[in-house]
Amino acid sequence: MLLGRGRGADSGREIGVDREEVVREFERYLRLERDLSPHTVRAYLTDVNSLLDHTGGDVEGLDIGVLREWLAGQHAAGKARATLARRTACARTFTAYCHRRGWLQTDPGLLLGSAKSPRTLPSVLDQRQAEAVLEAPATGDPKELRDQALLELLYATGVRVSELCALDVDDVDRERNIIRVLGKGRKERSVPFGVPALRALDRWCIHGRPLWMRAGSGPALFLGVRGGRIDAGTVRRVVHARLAQVEGAPDMGPHGLRHSAATHLLEGGADLRSVQELLGHASLNTTQIYTHVSIERLRAAYRQAHPRA
Repeated sequence: MLLGRGRGADSGREIGVDREEVVREFERYLRLERDLSPHTVRAYLTDVNSLLDHTGGDVEGLDIGVLREWLAGQHAAGKARATLARRTACARTFTAYCHRRGWLQTDPGLLLGSAKSPRTLPSVLDQRQAEAVLEAPATGDPKELRDQALLELLYATGVRVSELCALDVDDVDRERNIIRVLGKGRKERSVPFGVPALRALDRWCIHGRPLWMRAGSGPALFLGVRGGRIDAGTVRRVVHARLAQVEGAPDMGPHGLRHSAATHLLEGGADLRSVQELLGHASLNTTQIYTHVSIERLRAAYRQAHPRA
């Protein structure tokens, strides 16, 4: 039971808000009401526990001075700007939640400035490197068929690795060359893909997937070697291994293929709004970073090729 600060009837000591209960309730809020991803929930809980460690577990003692002192300590410890930006956002979310629940009389997070994370340009493949990464292997080994299919689909659609892993066989519409994706916030969207990805998927589903299916495989489109649904770690290893085979290709994970797909779409003439819909971005501002990538590549090509650059 959560109690406000007061005095126990028998012991005469102060009874405060229970830290563990607050953290559990906050986790429930993030998962069920905010519908945040498991990764984001874990990160926010880590940040909240760090903040409460700083206060000695005193939830009601949170004020603007404590928040700034905690963030200053994080900065002094050498935390990256992106980490500090996330922890600032988490602190504001947490204090607002505590204020709504009555555990804080005021919301000190309202006085906390928003730390901005650096806007770095993502590494992307050029189109020649993308072709090399997607060069089909000569063997019909199930692992090779699966890896080729997931690489083709990642690049063709720009889906997140979590979205790829969650795909079921019935999510692929072969008549219209579309996959149904459940993205962030449980928002469903339809994403088109091309003929190379369709061919790779058909080879995997006909010649590879049946060999790995087990009683517990269910409808998962991509399987691991033991027959269960593929996990994000396996997909990352596949992407890193294939990129390592391409000379000059940057070392990046599945998100790098997502960046590359978005950049190549814009370079090919796709409009920004369409790319936003394909990627499942809630804000157009998130998608606009890819225009900067394309401009930087255009500038590099100009400097290299133009006699008066």
